[in-house]
Amino acid sequence: MKKKITKTIVAALTALMAVGALAGCGSNGDTNTDTPAETSENATAETEGNEAEAEGEGEANTDLSGTISMAGSTSMEKLCEAMMESFMAEYPDITVTSEYTGSSAGIESLAQGSVDIGNSSRALEESEIEGGAVENIVAIDGIAVITDKENTVTDLTTDQLKQIYTGEVKNWSELGGKDEAIVVIGREAGSGTRGAFEELLEIEDACAYAQELDSTGGVLAKVASTPGAIGYVSLDVVDDSVTSVKLDGVEATEENIVAGDYSLSRPFVMATMGEISEQNELVQEWFSYIESEAGQEVITAIGLILPN
Repeated sequence: MKKKITKTIVAALTALMAVGALAGCGSNGDTNTDTPAETSENATAETEGNEAEAEGEGEANTDLSGTISMAGSTSMEKLCEAMMESFMAEYPDITVTSEYTGSSAGIESLAQGSVDIGNSSRALEESEIEGGAVENIVAIDGIAVITDKENTVTDLTTDQLKQIYTGEVKNWSELGGKDEAIVVIGREAGSGTRGAFEELLEIEDACAYAQELDSTGGVLAKVASTPGAIGYVSLDVVDDSVTSVKLDGVEATEENIVAGDYSLSRPFVMATMGEISEQNELVQEWFSYIESEAGQEVITAIGLILPN
């Protein structure tokens, strides 16, 4: 009888232990009552949420409002006007203004704090960088050498161009052209185009100008209307009112500049006081737009070259 009772107790204990083990396996700390279908739905919702968040991070912040001010290079007018129009269409509550006062004047305005961005059609000078200006290159431009349409000289060597601008050569007949005096047209002191042109040819402070004009458009119009005239302008403004002269047998084209075959090219700079990341939210958005696909299309559409 005693043995029978003992066997009964052991059997009961064994059954209780089995029930406990099954309960432990089913719980594992955190109870998960989701069905396979519910788990799939949750995963899909989480993925869609992450995708929406990622898309939101890449979108333009069109809720911004305020004003961005720029001043500087007259050669950059075409770029600035096109970029401003495109940008303000995307950001209707932001107004962008630009004054075309010349590169040096634009950097000076930036240093004085009267504008957010100083536009320069030349590399920044060491003194400007030491003063806190940061060189943000947004495009590359070629400098075209132009003459009036009646001029028969359509190709110059670099040395001949130097001789013309320093006054060593004074008549087109000396270069195989008509017996006609050369009228040397250039930009005013402080112009980014003039600075880049003279620096690239290594004729700084050595030029013998007949006239110095204060805008790219002024040079274009003067050369077009003056027999025997020669001048230099931004490549993107050249039209059929003048002849773009070859230099060392190479045409002034985007392809030749990219290939490194045409020597007269310079940067278009939108300078800031400090790095872009240190600027206010509006200015940062402006540069983000320039670097976007839409901004890059604006640059190439007007004949400028994207920087590397």
